[in-house]
Amino acid sequence: MAYNRLTADSILFFESVIGQEFVHTDTENLSRCASDQTEDLAFPPEVVLRPETAADISRIVRYCNEHLIPVTTRGAGTGLSGGALPVFGGVCLDTSRLNKILKIDKRNFQVTTEPGVITQVLQDTLHAEGLYYPPDPASKGSCFIGGNIAENSGGPHAVKYGVVKDYVLNLEVVMADGSIIWTGANVLKNATGYNLTQLLVGSEGTLGIVTKIVLRTIPAVQYDVVMLVPFRSAAEACEAVNAVFLAGFIPSAIEFMERDALDWAMQYVGDNSIKVAPDTQAHLLIELDGNVMDELHRDAESITQVLQGFDIGEVLFADDHAQKQNLWNLRRKVGEAVKRNSTYKEEDTVVPRAELPALLETVKRIGEKYGFKSVCYGHAGDGNLHVNIVKGDMDEEAWHTGLLEAIRELFTEVVRLGGTISGEHGIGWVQAPYMDIAFNQTVLDLMENIKLLFDPNRILNPGKIFKSQNR
Repeated sequence: MAYNRLTADSILFFESVIGQEFVHTDTENLSRCASDQTEDLAFPPEVVLRPETAADISRIVRYCNEHLIPVTTRGAGTGLSGGALPVFGGVCLDTSRLNKILKIDKRNFQVTTEPGVITQVLQDTLHAEGLYYPPDPASKGSCFIGGNIAENSGGPHAVKYGVVKDYVLNLEVVMADGSIIWTGANVLKNATGYNLTQLLVGSEGTLGIVTKIVLRTIPAVQYDVVMLVPFRSAAEACEAVNAVFLAGFIPSAIEFMERDALDWAMQYVGDNSIKVAPDTQAHLLIELDGNVMDELHRDAESITQVLQGFDIGEVLFADDHAQKQNLWNLRRKVGEAVKRNSTYKEEDTVVPRAELPALLETVKRIGEKYGFKSVCYGHAGDGNLHVNIVKGDMDEEAWHTGLLEAIRELFTEVVRLGGTISGEHGIGWVQAPYMDIAFNQTVLDLMENIKLLFDPNRILNPGKIFKSQNR
């Protein structure tokens, strides 16, 4: 059974629900919603709708379900797996008008927000109240909290504080038939039935459309210490990560950057303040946080002693807030810098932390075999390595054909190391062909049956996660 195209009556119905000014069929809006930050892919929808309430979304989705029209929910469009691409056309549901922080409950350390709130805006608003919401993807200055829920995002501070799923208490969700449910309760412990809240987190908009989010928060910390450590061996930089933890320390962040990653980021932002020695192959960006500065300084000195067991250069300690922000800005701009430098594909591999050196060696070995260059960086503290495969001088056939074999070989090795094919970017459209590497058919069937139970007509974000959804 194929999806149906929109009709003039469909457009009139949508206009009656949300108003003509929020129903867009112009080229500019269709083009804007055809792509996200995933490579150079483009799939234009037939219409872009900008509802403001859960009730609006309920009426829209009920209509689409009855008329077999696909619905792809879109946040800020910062995704890296094609999760928000309307690959079958239909409706793009733009959540940018659901942008209110509804309630900050300081007594219970909770916040209720709509999905269209920018993550950093949410964090800054909470910080002003003495509260902290830690998950902070690189795109936190532009991505929406709803997209973070859809992908179960992480970021640099996941190593100490956890990822999005660790903070979601309850969700208001519009189901495929238009019904509206709450998935849980606003409590820290909940053993009441199946955990639908956690099932929805990371489901990439394939099971329901999140319209309200209740998050737990924690007390804000007062101080941090940031250090940049150069290594003459990238493999030793990876080995050093686990050495820090084995010595008894839990940094609030520990990030890995190959030399090219930092060099390209500095070129991209026009910053040459960091002098990188010719023999440096990689850096670790390490942050410690807490409420007693003397303790942080002692821990930083102890970590430096641990790292001196490796072949390192001079450690840079950020002197002030501006220098700390500069170092973090460079780390967060690496992805954009790589994209600006060359056509690329980014893989979001993750392995048990101690296997990070083996993962890096595997990436380089496969690159030599298939003739591609890679620039690696990522959240080393939790074993999450972003592998940017750079096209460079590769010919079109090798890029479009041979590279698929290389990625499959890479993912197979990742799983052999005890890891999986996505740590925080999700599966979306581009990783769906590789799900058979991570799971056997029994598990895949179970997941797809869950999808069909929630969405029997497969109208919600079709084509994502499972190849069989590409009907």
